[in-house]
Amino acid sequence: MPTATNSVPIRPTEIVLKPVADLGVNTRPDLAAYQLKLMAYHLQLVAGFDELLALEALDFQPFDYQIRAARTALRRFRGRGLLADEVGLGKTIEAGLVLKEYLLRQMVTRVLILTPPGLVEQWQEELAVKFNLPDFVTSNAPEFRSLGTQAWARFPRVIASLATARRADHAQAITALEYDLVVVDEAHHLKNRSSASWQLVNALQKKYILLLTATPVQNRLAELYNLVTVLKPGQLKSPKEFSQQFVVRGDPRLPKNRALLRELLGDVMVRHSRGQISLKLPPRRAHTIRLRFHAQEQALYDGISELARQMMADRVGSAQRFGVLTLLREAGSSAAATASTLQTLADNRSLAAYRPELLRLAGLAAAVPSSAKADALVKLLAAQATGGGGDKVLVFTQFRATQEMLAERLRQEGIPYALYHGGLSPAHKDAAIRSFHGELPVLLSTEAAGEGRNLQFCRVMVNFDLPWNPMRIEQRVGRIHRVGQDRPVDIFNLAAEGAIEDFVLDILDRKLNMFELVIGEVDMILGQMGDERDFEEIILDIWSQAPSQEALRAGMEGLGEELIKARAAYQHAQEYDDALFGEDFDAQ
Repeated sequence: MPTATNSVPIRPTEIVLKPVADLGVNTRPDLAAYQLKLMAYHLQLVAGFDELLALEALDFQPFDYQIRAARTALRRFRGRGLLADEVGLGKTIEAGLVLKEYLLRQMVTRVLILTPPGLVEQWQEELAVKFNLPDFVTSNAPEFRSLGTQAWARFPRVIASLATARRADHAQAITALEYDLVVVDEAHHLKNRSSASWQLVNALQKKYILLLTATPVQNRLAELYNLVTVLKPGQLKSPKEFSQQFVVRGDPRLPKNRALLRELLGDVMVRHSRGQISLKLPPRRAHTIRLRFHAQEQALYDGISELARQMMADRVGSAQRFGVLTLLREAGSSAAATASTLQTLADNRSLAAYRPELLRLAGLAAAVPSSAKADALVKLLAAQATGGGGDKVLVFTQFRATQEMLAERLRQEGIPYALYHGGLSPAHKDAAIRSFHGELPVLLSTEAAGEGRNLQFCRVMVNFDLPWNPMRIEQRVGRIHRVGQDRPVDIFNLAAEGAIEDFVLDILDRKLNMFELVIGEVDMILGQMGDERDFEEIILDIWSQAPSQEALRAGMEGLGEELIKARAAYQHAQEYDDALFGEDFDAQ
């Protein structure tokens, strides 16, 4: 029997039992001997993690390097490790394997996953769909928020944004609890020992902890010390001793005693590069289709813009501000999408002063006879159908009302399609994907198709409207441009001239070259901006404070320059980590 690598006491009743035939146990009548052999078999599994039970409980096949990384985290790191694979290699999968393994072996109960705000729902979807772990609640969920700080103790499995968790009232509640497993995604946000994020995670009572980041060091070696100290205090000694032993005097980025440092890091860190994995995807091409709203659409958009500016200038409350944000995003999608929000805002007593104009605009929205974007989509679908390739087309929109409008338009045009949205039952979602995979050429989908669905059989995607959050756009692209895709991918973006999404698309495409980035790099770049506001909030502030289109263009151009600097900083950090770590920390 292998040497135990985990001190957690094992009780036979906690083990996931296999059928007798699978155990290779002689089923003679001696029941006592049989039970001893059964217990010994499972004690061997739990002690050494030689066999990962999680692999038999998944509906997908992880890559070998991901399995090795998970096994390393379980065996060598004993559940406290740094998963530092390059962007796009699946650190989430590795962490999910560790989590699933511990849950199957009943070695963890209370779990906390901390992520950037834009990744909270994505984590929830990944765990539910890929790992069959649907019982994680997010800090954004109404049932969680309704309980206030008591929610942390009420729910044993939570996914929360780091920004939410580190708020003083929440931090006090969280640090009072005992967690079996803590996972921190994009853990480079813990690089500063004096930050609220580092202080929170370090103070958590935790048996196991996984830190995930593609750039463990960005500016100085002290950042690496801070991460490792969260995992294993004392592994790199005191800050002063670490600096004296491993940092070249006068250069906080340059290491010395590399062999010893590598040996110490080998106890807590695993890292794979894209070069090691030889993970190559076909090219991805982005095409922007700029168009003009029809006259009545433009009048509606202008009216909504003018009213929204007035409401922002009047400093409406946070709830109303969210309504303004939603309305502006809807206005770039379709008149149909704005109608319900306009009516809802008109019925809000706190917005009584704006009610007449809101009702006027709601009437104008209902009277808009056609959509310039829908016209462009029909032409695009016709071109795809007659282009000889017979390619299937995935069409994304953020709003159900827009989806319903497009469904009616495609019916009129005689174009077959499937519908996919969050209101469908799991069975109906599966049926929609099967139909799209089979006979139907078009899938009209809301963001719900981000639920871990494998759509690599499709190579053409249309962004009918553009989320202002680039991570949302990236998640859409990742539905078809992922492992398993063997053909070039084409992304078509529809944007109305002068609309906010037109400016957003311009800076993301022209300045950031977003559609050329590896999936996952956008968040890394945004994290370099030093602005903790959501990207949507940044956009809204620039728009609301611009007195003219020229001023708006200048403000967005300034944001584009910040994105260029942030991308350069990310690339610099990536090159630094490559030089620092090389290929010395792959999981064996």
